[in-house]
Amino acid sequence: MQRPCLPSINDRAGLGDFVNLALRPIRMGIFVASLAFAMTSNLRADTIYLKNGRQIQGSNTTRQNGKVTFETSAGIMSLPEASVDRITKDDSDVVSSQATSNSAAAVLTMAPPPPVSSGPAPDAVLRSILRDGVIDEEGLAEIDGKTATHARADLVRAIEAESAASRFEFDRNNFGAALRHAERALSFAPDQVPLLLNAAYLHLKQGEYRSALDQIDAARRIDPDSADTAKLAGWADYGLNRLSEAIAEWKHSQEQHPDPEVAAALQKAERDLDLDNAFHEGRSAHFDLHYYGGAAPELAREALQALEADFDEISAALNYTPKDPIAVTLYTNQDFKDITQAPGWVGALNDGRIRVPVQGLASVTPELARVLKHELTHSFITEKTHGRCPTWLQEGTAQWMEGRRTDAATAAELLDLYNQHEDPSLSILEPSWLNLQPGFASVAYKWSLAVVETIEAASPGDLERILDRIDEGVSTQDAVRATLRLSYADLNNTTADYLHKIH
Repeated sequence: MQRPCLPSINDRAGLGDFVNLALRPIRMGIFVASLAFAMTSNLRADTIYLKNGRQIQGSNTTRQNGKVTFETSAGIMSLPEASVDRITKDDSDVVSSQATSNSAAAVLTMAPPPPVSSGPAPDAVLRSILRDGVIDEEGLAEIDGKTATHARADLVRAIEAESAASRFEFDRNNFGAALRHAERALSFAPDQVPLLLNAAYLHLKQGEYRSALDQIDAARRIDPDSADTAKLAGWADYGLNRLSEAIAEWKHSQEQHPDPEVAAALQKAERDLDLDNAFHEGRSAHFDLHYYGGAAPELAREALQALEADFDEISAALNYTPKDPIAVTLYTNQDFKDITQAPGWVGALNDGRIRVPVQGLASVTPELARVLKHELTHSFITEKTHGRCPTWLQEGTAQWMEGRRTDAATAAELLDLYNQHEDPSLSILEPSWLNLQPGFASVAYKWSLAVVETIEAASPGDLERILDRIDEGVSTQDAVRATLRLSYADLNNTTADYLHKIH
């Protein structure tokens, strides 16, 4: 069986609301972001001798805060100073490639922030702004325009109307429109903490962590002890890969208002931080890499180089570029098991960080290269679709991008299932696969790859168009129907036709 890799694990949380509305937890994906850097040229080469006998070539080597930091062609690396025996300087010049500078702004896929709301807007308010089942923008603009008098009743009506519009769009996965209406509501009462937090949540939903923090900070100045504010700040910090800050925020939130879901996220973040403190670091233009002592520095450098090469290829294939650097962690097998707590059949994981066990490897093998590319594809798709892409499309596309293709023997196996009416329904394969039994998980991976191959064989641009429609808030079934003119059942039938050609 292939080494399966999962796109995301989502936790849940909750938040208070405005104008007496009920709330619910909503899933979302968050990509871990971190600062990138620009490499310089004409660097002096150094040789770093480790106590275990290894030698590392680097440049601009510095010692600070118990770490030795140096630059390589793959990015900035660091090691605990205690592991270094000595460092020698070389007078010759080494020219390294110029890496692109990329500022951190900020989405994960680990744990979601709290939602803006769950219940329907009050009927009277919602009816006043709907026309034929959509927001009446002209009518809403008229309501907003009346606030020019600054009459309290007009302001309250505009806030209620824009908040109702925001909730209406949110419930239909139109997060950009929901944020636009939430910020209009906020413009009429910029000192209202619930409105600030609603807008901040929607920025988080869009993966805009720094914009969210601006509004969270404004809310904190008004209400310094709010548990909801600390909760959202924790999600934002985690999304920016600031684990210590996220932990502090969540602890403060728990002191104010204990929440079992935040407690679970806090526990996971603390496990991550414990390992991070024992990890070495490496950075490149698009990646922030951590690796445990069991992984060789040479392996970490090669992994960064492989990921950078894959980055451009996937970006071109999906017509998308992630906004911020992507976190990668290389583990021992036991650490991978302890941290991810994933089923035994899972060989790698992407929950916002690309998490890969590499015990025993000294270099990037072809298999590891495929795993890294597979997991990186998940990061692209999750951010491109704001976490809306179903698992079958995630896994099928990730396998396609890593270079895996259906062979004749697999085609025969899948056709046998199809002929016995046991081919997996794509609807069943939409949610997380973490609870699948190993045998069915194997079938799920094989069938999902065959479906994506079928889509690519018919028209290479259709896969990108399906992802774009999913990002717009359309259900995957509707996106497939609009792009391919096929239902899920039709797509399975077409996949069987494709498999017959291979078999």
